[in-house]
Amino acid sequence: MDRSQKADAVAQLSEVFAQSGVVVVTRNLGLSVEQSTELRSKMREAGATYKVAKNRLAKLALKDTDYAGLEEYLTGPTALGYSEDPVAAAKAVVEFAKTTDKIEIVGGSMGAQKLDEAGVKALAAMPSLDELRGTIVGLVNAPATKVVRTIKEPTSQLARVFGAYGAKEAA
Repeated sequence: MDRSQKADAVAQLSEVFAQSGVVVVTRNLGLSVEQSTELRSKMREAGATYKVAKNRLAKLALKDTDYAGLEEYLTGPTALGYSEDPVAAAKAVVEFAKTTDKIEIVGGSMGAQKLDEAGVKALAAMPSLDELRGTIVGLVNAPATKVVRTIKEPTSQLARVFGAYGAKEAA
């Protein structure tokens, strides 16, 4: 890489760190091309990105960002998984790491909150943003349904009483 390509790479990584909700650092322990491609596709499906970046350039891009604490994790053959959704990247990497011993989760960061390996796994165990939205909509919708049923029930009972009186007088 020449100097201008390095400057472009640092600028691109700085933009990634500015827009990401979470960054997960992994260590490659001999992933094959096929496994790497599979991981990247799983990350894309989850709405995340997996990228190998030079540690030196990544450290330069980390300066003056919330993710500055990740510098200590950037040693050896590392790669970055990131996403806007605070759970997506962690969930995809942890699921993939369960299937192979060729990748190691080193740590990560959710904004200024630095995470170790256990923290990334705990984050991956949380429901995704879409799952949380669905749960909240269900919780909000349930009481409204109950209120409508409660309001509707006395009127339907009253209608049955009037119907019974009408049938009695008609007979």
